[in-house]
Amino acid sequence: MAKENIPCETVVLPDLEISAEPIEKGGASATIRGCAQVLGAFFVCFNVWGLNFAFGSFQSFYALTFIPSTTASAISWIGTIQSWLLIAAGLISGPLFDMGFFRSMVVIGTFFSVLGFMMLSLSHEYYAIFLSQGVTMGLGFGLLYVPTVALISRRFSRNRAVALGVATSGAPAGGIIYTLIFNQLIVGMGFAWTVRIMAFIMLALFVLAGLLLASEANLPTNQSADQRRRLFDNRALRDLPFWSFTASNFLIYLGYITPYYYIPTFAQTQLHASRSTGSYILMGSQAASIVGRVLTTVFAHRFGSMISWVICCILSGILCLAWISADSILRFVLFVAFYGAISGALVPLPPSVFPHVCPYPESLGTWLGMAQSISGFASLIGPPIAGALASINSKGSADLNFLGIQLFSGITMTVGAFSLLLLWYLLYSQRGKTGLF
Repeated sequence: MAKENIPCETVVLPDLEISAEPIEKGGASATIRGCAQVLGAFFVCFNVWGLNFAFGSFQSFYALTFIPSTTASAISWIGTIQSWLLIAAGLISGPLFDMGFFRSMVVIGTFFSVLGFMMLSLSHEYYAIFLSQGVTMGLGFGLLYVPTVALISRRFSRNRAVALGVATSGAPAGGIIYTLIFNQLIVGMGFAWTVRIMAFIMLALFVLAGLLLASEANLPTNQSADQRRRLFDNRALRDLPFWSFTASNFLIYLGYITPYYYIPTFAQTQLHASRSTGSYILMGSQAASIVGRVLTTVFAHRFGSMISWVICCILSGILCLAWISADSILRFVLFVAFYGAISGALVPLPPSVFPHVCPYPESLGTWLGMAQSISGFASLIGPPIAGALASINSKGSADLNFLGIQLFSGITMTVGAFSLLLLWYLLYSQRGKTGLF
């Protein structure tokens, strides 16, 4: 990997003054602060992506029990609008991070996240669930995710991929815990109190994450006053590597999250498993994802993030196509385990490559927010498109044609993987990046 260090300077930001020294150059105290921030980022991902990965259990419960008259495609919009806002809000939260408002976003993001979850516990109709779980929680998550990733990306240089791998492993860990809580409590306590208990857990983890992250709330950059006022950087729109990165990530995310939405429903409707078995299979994929994220990012640290990203994308697409042959519980569990382990790296690897895409370290948050907000549209439309394809000639959520979901996910990720080769070439020809990064 290229060793590109952030300029070591002290800059006054709106909230506080801090040293911008990377962890690899800062000695023992910088190492401790860096590890604390990785742990804080772990808790953020535990909540924002963990609840997104756990949406498969919500999807199955809504479709088969809570609001069965609503189509699978319509229900999936609840989760996809949440994941889209989680990423797309980076268009604002990324520049605000560069301007030094990280602490403020932690407070406001936590408030909206908890508010949305509490309002979900009072919801009984589709529109109310959509507004609380989809819109309100998505906005809260969006104020936290991109700035947290940018913080870790800027804090680390040589060990960036490993740091992001450990931090984002909180996502599948959260998916496991929240899925387990939902599955265990929903029968005895009902929907309302199950959601409230999950909301209190989320609040506690966000508070702890805020304390760990905001101890050094931002790694400032060498910005002029004009740059600090900038919420949008036109230079990115004229940059081919930026657009290549964004387009590749869009195609990959179009198919990546979709299987997680439909794993429990597939197990119940196609393999005749119980609701709890479907949830446990989903948790198995998330457990495999924890191991996969750490191992693949360690591989990326040794051999390069770019080659790791390409390999994981190709294998993930092939696995989605192999899902077509999963006609038994055993085969389905094998697919879920391998898919979770390999596709899990598709979250930490793009941000570890992005500092090579952005040539201006002082605008990393802005550029990353712009790229992620565009790529985020894939998370918005991917599962509903797959659900619509699966609903053709079906009579409801219990009669889906999963071949449409499997082909859609596999083909889009495979195409996205090959489009990364163009990004690789552009980084070599325009940025002078050699090797595997």
